[in-house]
Formats: sequence, structure tokens, C-alpha cells
Amino acid sequence: MTRGDEMKQNEITAEDEGQQEAIYACIDLKSFYASVECVERRLDPMTAYLAVADPERTDKTICLAVSPAMKKKGVKNRCRVFEIPKDVDFIMAPPRMQLYIDYSARIYGIYLKYIAREDIHVYSIDEVFLSLGDYLELYQMSARELTKAIMEDIYKETGIPAACGIGTNLYLAKIALDITAKHTKDRIGELTEESYRNTLWNHQPITDFWRIGEGIARRLAAMGITTMGDLARADEQYLYQIFGVDAELLIDHAWGKETVRMEDIKAYRPETNCMSSGQVFPEDYEPEKGKLAVKEMADLLCLDLVEKGLVTESVTLYVRYSRKHNRKYDRGTVKLPEPTSSSRIIISHTAQLYDRILEPGIPIRRVILSFNRLVKEGCYQYSLFYDTKEMERERRLQEAMLSIKKRFGKNAVLKGMNLEEGATTIQRNQQIGGHRSGI
Repeated sequence: MTRGDEMKQNEITAEDEGQQEAIYACIDLKSFYASVECVERRLDPMTAYLAVADPERTDKTICLAVSPAMKKKGVKNRCRVFEIPKDVDFIMAPPRMQLYIDYSARIYGIYLKYIAREDIHVYSIDEVFLSLGDYLELYQMSARELTKAIMEDIYKETGIPAACGIGTNLYLAKIALDITAKHTKDRIGELTEESYRNTLWNHQPITDFWRIGEGIARRLAAMGITTMGDLARADEQYLYQIFGVDAELLIDHAWGKETVRMEDIKAYRPETNCMSSGQVFPEDYEPEKGKLAVKEMADLLCLDLVEKGLVTESVTLYVRYSRKHNRKYDRGTVKLPEPTSSSRIIISHTAQLYDRILEPGIPIRRVILSFNRLVKEGCYQYSLFYDTKEMERERRLQEAMLSIKKRFGKNAVLKGMNLEEGATTIQRNQQIGGHRSGI
């Protein structure tokens, strides 16, 4: 079968659309960060050689994105700078996270011109799922025509190229984007359950399929399973013995099935909530410097609690050690005496937790701090031993700090510990997602 025959077989016709309960699209902005930087420099994202990476860091730093032209040269996305071939003459663009967020917001506004908010699920800053079922008759267009119009609008308004997958469920839309769209001139792939089985059951590597990483692929290979067709024909009872409840998802996806719908995503509410912060240090941090950084992180998370009117019941800390030592990591949780947003109480217990779990004398490289079981402050009844006057005084102080920071910037108000050697708050306040905000 030729590639053209496969595309014809995969295409979802208007007749198919009328028979299906739902049609979904998954739109991805190609090499988004790199494309934005190209557009800002008046370069063609499809032909320019550009990588988004911080030149102030070492050549071991990870490229946040590389342009499509560099990918054609064999440069992998999320590679390290030193891995880019020496014969590739490229532009290194420092990350500007706020700029990327602004572009993403503009593009979301374009989606809203065609699709209602309740039929859009933002999967990431550069990828969305759209439920198209109710709009094809409205616009008198096929799914391919509608998504092509949206993609062309995005390119016209922003200069950012996009790719799209269309499927009869959310999973197939994602697979059509990740695998099928790469082989079409208009960068739009289409799949039904039948065409998925006919054209992709023998596709390799199996890691090209959504939610199958290297670890799962190795376990499947040990069972003699290297394709989705193999997985579909495998003994289901054995799969459940190996993967537990996760086997159900693997089996469904092997057959091109997905039970989750857009309305399920919109209706989902987690039973418990948490709030977390993490950072990778630029160098190995000695335990005392690491403790200072963890206290700063706790302080910032406390302000987030106050801003959202939440309190936390417990704190979890994960510490990753330097690669120069055999011990990899430690983690632990401490339950607070009362649900609170008090930085004084939380920082104290976080520091004690840090001392308790840390292996003495080993430098650390990464920390993750989580506040668990968040509830609305007014929903919890405090005990008789809770010093409400002291808590109210601290609460007013935290609210004043938030007000000043919102008006004059995050670094407008600092604490003494933020000025100590090894402190990271000032630098982190100038970043978004651990990278330069660009403002």
C-alpha cells in the first residue's frame, strides 16, 4: 500500500462525521518557542536554524526548543547545546517565557473565534484538544477543512506554523498528530479506529505512541511485544498481572479506543489538591545553603496560599543529591499541628523536616516542596489552642506583602534570608518555569 493510499484510507469523510458521536482535533504549534523567536526576528520558522537556550549557562544546558529546520538536520528537540553538530550554524536565542505565554494567549483567542471555551482543552502552552462534533454542521465544513482554516488563521495572525491530528476520540486525535500528520503536505493527520488498526498496528518504535515511554516499552519487549498490534493480540490476563490497572489503558489504546470525552475532562475535579515548587540548583549546594533555599520556597508558597485563601495540612519534601555521590535522593512528609498558611509555622516545620530526612554532609542538586491536602481557609474549624490573634497579625502582613509585590514587582519586598549567600528567591522571581521571563 502506498502512502497516498494510506492517507486516502485514513481520511475521515463527511459521511463518517455524520455517523460519529464525536470528532476531536489536537493542534500543536510546531517548535513553539523556537518559532516565536524566529517570528520576532522576521525569520521563517521552517527554514531558519535557531535553538532556544540560555547562553549564560554551560553547553550542557538543555535546548527548550529547536526550529523545524534544525530537526530536519537530525537535531533532536530538548537536546543539550553540546549535542548540536558543529557544522550547524545556528542562532542561540535566550528564553523569553513571558513572550511565549503572550503568544499562546493570542492563539487561544483565535481558537475562541471558532470553538466555544467548553469545547477546548488546553493540554500545554503549545497544544490543545478541540471537540469539533457540534461545529461541522454549523460551518458546513469537514473536520479537515475546519482545522485547516484555524491553522491558517493562526499563521496569518502570528506567523506560527501548526500541525493537527483529527480522530474519532481524543487518543486517536493525539496519535494522528504525533505520527500521521508528519507524512502529509498540509500537516493534518486523520484516524478512525479502523484506519488506526490498518495502518499503525505494525508501526515502530512503539514509543511513538502516547503514554508509552522507554520503561513501559522495555517491559513490553520482555513479553515479546514491540508493536501495538502485538499488544492488541496479547493475553489480557497476563498484561493485568504485569501492569495492574494500567493494563486497561494499554489494551484500549492498542485497539484505538478511548473512553474519556471532552465533557469528562471539563467535569473532573480532584479529590485532594496540592501546591508544589521545585528547583534545580546551578551547582551542588551544601546542606546549609540548600536549607536556606528550601525555606525561601516555603515562604513563597505560603504567599500563594494566602492569595488563594487556602490552608495546608502537611508538607512533603523531596531532595535529590549530587551525582557525585551514590545516594540518589530522600523524601519525607510532616503533618502540621493545624491547617495553616502561616509562613512562620510552615517554614519552621519544613526546616525540621529537611534536617530529619537529609543525609549529613552530602551536597544536593534538586529540591521539590509540596503543600498537601489544601482546603479553603473558611472551611476548617481551628482548635482552641490556635492563637488566632497572632495568626491574624501575620495574615495581614502577608496580604500587605502581596499587595506591594503585585504593584511594584515580586522583588519589591524581600526578607533578610533572601539576601544571604546561596539564596535563590531574587533570581527565581525573575523567571517563569525556571527560565528567563524575558522582561
